[in-house]
Amino acid sequence: MKRNVIFIAAFFCSLSSYAASGLKDVELRDLYFGEVLFYAYQDKYFEALERLDSELIQYYRVDESNLDPLSQNLGQAEFSVGDIELQYRMDKRAGKAIQAVLGSGINLAMRNQAALQLARMYFRKNDAERALYALDLIHNRVDMTKYPDKSVDDLRGVEPENFKIDVLYLRALAYISTGQFTNAVEILDSLRNEKSIKGYVLYNLGIALIQAQQELQGLEVLDELGMLETQDKNLQALKDKANLKIAYRLLDSGNAEQARIYFQRIRLDGPYSNQALLGAGWAEAALDRYERALVPWTILHKREKTNHSVQESLMSVPYAYGKLQAYGKSANMYAEAMDMFAYEISRLDDSIKAIRGGKFLEALVDEKSRQDENWVVNLRELPDAPETRYILDLLASSDFQTSYNNYRDLADLKVRIETWLANLKVFEEIIDIRRAYQEPLLPIVGERFEKIDARAKLRLEQRNSLADKIKNILIAPRPDFLATADERLASDRVTAFEQYIAEHPGKVTGEQIYRVKRLRGLLSWRLQSEYDQRLTEAYDHLLSLDETTEAFKKRYGSFIRTRQAATQSYEGYQSVIRQLRTGLFSAQRKLKGVMAKQGRFLETMAENELDRRRKRLEDYQIKARFALAENYDRVTKADQDKLIEEQNQLREEKQKQLELEKEAQKAEESAPSAEDSLDKGSSILNNVPAN
Repeated sequence: MKRNVIFIAAFFCSLSSYAASGLKDVELRDLYFGEVLFYAYQDKYFEALERLDSELIQYYRVDESNLDPLSQNLGQAEFSVGDIELQYRMDKRAGKAIQAVLGSGINLAMRNQAALQLARMYFRKNDAERALYALDLIHNRVDMTKYPDKSVDDLRGVEPENFKIDVLYLRALAYISTGQFTNAVEILDSLRNEKSIKGYVLYNLGIALIQAQQELQGLEVLDELGMLETQDKNLQALKDKANLKIAYRLLDSGNAEQARIYFQRIRLDGPYSNQALLGAGWAEAALDRYERALVPWTILHKREKTNHSVQESLMSVPYAYGKLQAYGKSANMYAEAMDMFAYEISRLDDSIKAIRGGKFLEALVDEKSRQDENWVVNLRELPDAPETRYILDLLASSDFQTSYNNYRDLADLKVRIETWLANLKVFEEIIDIRRAYQEPLLPIVGERFEKIDARAKLRLEQRNSLADKIKNILIAPRPDFLATADERLASDRVTAFEQYIAEHPGKVTGEQIYRVKRLRGLLSWRLQSEYDQRLTEAYDHLLSLDETTEAFKKRYGSFIRTRQAATQSYEGYQSVIRQLRTGLFSAQRKLKGVMAKQGRFLETMAENELDRRRKRLEDYQIKARFALAENYDRVTKADQDKLIEEQNQLREEKQKQLELEKEAQKAEESAPSAEDSLDKGSSILNNVPAN
């Protein structure tokens, strides 16, 4: 698990420059989808999902969805659902969305992109086997016989420039996670010359070679990474990590002299500088060069006391002085270390109390965290905030980061729900204002509408009747239908004359009968001779009437819609708002419980981390106490040894003085007197014979 964390971190660092693949290089044709991209490019994935879901729901509900501008970006929109959900850490929904895209009839390039995103999701969840399965769904060739009506470009689409590199690199990392180091080495070796990810490839290749029992080759690759020239800060940190790994491996194997070289390559201002300074000191100590070991340890001794390496240096510096037999200085530094450990333990206790009091969570969701990129580092400098003292090291954990982001999103959702509930009240006020304005007007409008509606129906019936008559005339000519009003009146009068003549034949003269027939003939002749012209004019008038009728229908429909809109502007919302409010209250209660669990989980992680640090400091404190006592013993023993030595010297000097005095006394006792010497001298002279 620990090894996987390293690989995952290196993998996502290498892909950090790539945006969500489904949102890149989009030919924007829908304004609302552009709004989705606007939020997605700013990493505001909740807002992007909110608008994207609304757009897709509206698209699928409209009758003629092909007229919606979103249809031209539908493929990118459907793909972006899973892509944005994945960025928002909604892994379950993202997996379903991506699998749905894989099962749809999209082009090969987008299908491959979906498979790659699915593989990334599984790999991020430490499920390397499923990641390999998703990578196997990526195809490079298309059987064109299955798609006779499509071109290669339609099926393949356009893949990103680094798509194949990403696929191979992810496959190699998945092989490492599943223990298939030989396969990983083969793929990573083929990617060594890819400039965009060269540093990350070299690091993982070196690790894979070491795990494949090819330690020498792996160390050579890590050494190549350690010598890589780059200005990228991430790669510089990876270089330091590679050099640190080689150095400690050499130090553990007993090659301290060679380890010194790799420790010296690591930057003093990098993230691994503290570990490097500590290791450099131990390398010198392994060679019994404690004076040199004090140089890096003294530098480390002055750094931030919350760091593990710095805390260890508080023990290693007096240890070196002890080895140099500077027991007094060593004892003083052990005493200082004990005071420092006691102070840090006290601060840790305060931090744990602050965490249990809820201050830790308040600091995590503070508004400054959204505005200041370095807010985590600046938390150290806040006064009276012991709960934030060790937060920088805590946030270095990927598990903590994921949990923290989830908690922050929950806190953000809590604010959103409160805002939505407040907005519902505003909507109710708007509806009440509309009702107060519209209800008094609608009865008056309704009366006028009924009159207009009756007249409209009558006129439409008349128009339809005229249209039917003209249609029938075209089939069976009826000139009398096209007579004018005067001609109809004249025809009626002639008909009355004819009826009178028929009923009273004796009262009518022949001339009168002739004149009536002449009038009838004149009317018939005019109708027959002008029939075509009148029929054409009638048809033209009907078309003109159709235009007028169509305009009337539009105004009539507009009036209907306006009347309905006026009614619908305040009717039917109460039940919807009630349902929404109930749903929001339910979500709020559920969110409260989930947020409490997530917050407690974060607090537990923080407490466990701080408790682990506390136990380590207590262990250091115990060791320092014993070391201090040992130094006192050494100092006391040295003083005693010196005193005994001085006493022995005095005793020896006295003994020598006594021996000298005894010898002198003996010499005095054995020496003859002067008179005896003279007597002996004279006797000797007397006994000498004469010549």
